[in-house]
Amino acid sequence: MFSKRAQFWLTFLTLLSLSMFLLGACGKKADDEADTGDDDEETAGTPYKPPANLGSITGAIALTGAVPAPQPIDMSADTACQSKNPNAVAETVVAKDGKLQNVFVYIKDGSVTGGNRISGYTFPTPSSPVTLDQVGCHYAPHVLGIQVNQKFSVVNSDPTAHNINVQPKQGNPSWNVSQPPSTPPIEKTFARPETLIPVKCNQHPWMKAYVGVLKHPFFAVSAADGTFTIKDVPPGKYTVVAWHERFGEQTMEVTVPDNGAGTANFSFDSSKTVAELTGGSLELLPALEFPMMGMQH
Repeated sequence: MFSKRAQFWLTFLTLLSLSMFLLGACGKKADDEADTGDDDEETAGTPYKPPANLGSITGAIALTGAVPAPQPIDMSADTACQSKNPNAVAETVVAKDGKLQNVFVYIKDGSVTGGNRISGYTFPTPSSPVTLDQVGCHYAPHVLGIQVNQKFSVVNSDPTAHNINVQPKQGNPSWNVSQPPSTPPIEKTFARPETLIPVKCNQHPWMKAYVGVLKHPFFAVSAADGTFTIKDVPPGKYTVVAWHERFGEQTMEVTVPDNGAGTANFSFDSSKTVAELTGGSLELLPALEFPMMGMQH
């Protein structure tokens, strides 16, 4: 009697273990299929074909309140920097006559006329590169935009070595490369959208730049007079973001008419600054004191 009962429980436990194994295998297969579907969704989309009635988004960035005085930069640690740029100042806030420069303005989301969301399209990768220069021991431009997979070319126009430290936070790989003077450009790409990626130089800690990576070409950077224009925008209604490294970001709903211009005027208050942006791409890492020539991380 005992042996039959023991045989019963042994058979029961064996079948139970087999059932749990099969259920686990099916669950894993379903998860794998779901993961594959998510990846396909990120890359899939309708190829964008610009309509004939393209418009634009134009505006200006105002800065109210007291404008911070330019902060001089002590470049005495590198005589090559000091001799080439003796009156250097920080570019954290560049404003004149109540207008703010170096604000990154871009379409975050929205729908074109007819109902299709702009995020549902795929856009061709531009063939021309976007260049970040190192001149006068500053990055030029200070803020720039680029499309996903577009070539990012970093050049060194200075008679001294630099170290380009790029630290994305949203899936793009970080890299940290030394670039002596008179050497070829460093060429990279960004595979995923990210706004905004900080860039700094380990050799010269005052050097900072920001790169906005988008899937589409609908972005601009405010000029010295605070103005900007996002060109060739299809008619529709969009959420537009204006971002500044010290004053944070603002959003606005903008309607672009057929063959016309939507207006997006932003105003930042100089007394309301962002002391520290954490949890995203804007958190800068401390400069390394002893960069290794030619090393990548």
